[in-house]
Amino acid sequence: MKNIFKYVFVCACGIAIPALLVINSLQALKYKKLEREVSALEKKQVELVEENKRLITNISLLSSSDRIEKIASEELGMHKAESEEIVRVEMKK
Repeated sequence: MKNIFKYVFVCACGIAIPALLVINSLQALKYKKLEREVSALEKKQVELVEENKRLITNISLLSSSDRIEKIASEELGMHKAESEEIVRVEMKK
């Protein structure tokens, strides 16, 4: 009877050790895949941050008062109002 338990124990260990090695290998493959995904996402994040910086710079350039004044005068034929052209309107409550 003791020999049977010993035999079963040895067989269980003989099966468990390779099974655990296979599970460990599968976990290692999964870890590597996730590591590559994280690396790709970090690279994408850096690219998006750089693109965002470029867009913010472009917004600053496009909304500058000098540029707007130039477009208003050259393309739209506008000019700065003279003091006699300004009309003030007051509204009483």
